[in-house]
Amino acid sequence: MNNILLVEDDLNLIDGLEYSIQKNGFHVHVARTVEEALTLYENRKYDLLILDLTLPDGTGFDICKRVRQSSVVPIIFLTASDEEVNVVMGLDMGGDDYITKPFKLNELISRIKALLRRTNAFQEETYKLNSNGIRIELLNNRVIKNGRILELTAVEYKLLCLLMKNPNIVLTREKILSKLWDDNGDFVDNNTLSVYIRRLRSKIEEDPNHPRLLLTIRGIGYKWNVIGGNNI
Repeated sequence: MNNILLVEDDLNLIDGLEYSIQKNGFHVHVARTVEEALTLYENRKYDLLILDLTLPDGTGFDICKRVRQSSVVPIIFLTASDEEVNVVMGLDMGGDDYITKPFKLNELISRIKALLRRTNAFQEETYKLNSNGIRIELLNNRVIKNGRILELTAVEYKLLCLLMKNPNIVLTREKILSKLWDDNGDFVDNNTLSVYIRRLRSKIEEDPNHPRLLLTIRGIGYKWNVIGGNNI
């Protein structure tokens, strides 16, 4: 049974969310503040976090920042409609998905199941990816370049995994979005993907302005260019 940490301070929402999540076979703990959430997180193992953005003593971003210092556990943000401008910030910080209030409980459950499926698919790999001086230790969720661990957000990590698992293959933008986010990436526009590509390049390329590893195929998508055929 997957353990889920729900962080929400709206009592009108908590009961319905908790009941619906448990009814679908998940075990859930509820926290109403940043402090309470971090205490629970540090003392238990969770498979997924659901974070409301606005909390009495801070924000869901505060929790996400702390968690991402040591874990790539999946994170879904709950955001009010007038907070949607913060979505890109949340995804860049390491969030994996978001859902806008008001929402249907069935939609949230679908997002939870889909995100857990994607996460399990990544973690089931038992080998390492290695090319262009970059090694991904899939079981440890760790990326190493020239002996140095790279600090990647969860989305950057998944994007790099996807590219390196498909060496020298052109992946369309639609294909990438469908693999990283459900519903064919309908809630993330192409500009957001471009931002992630640019930031990933800044961490893996020797000269991000003249990339040699992560190539743009104009009008189509992107390709992981294996130099010297050294993909393992």
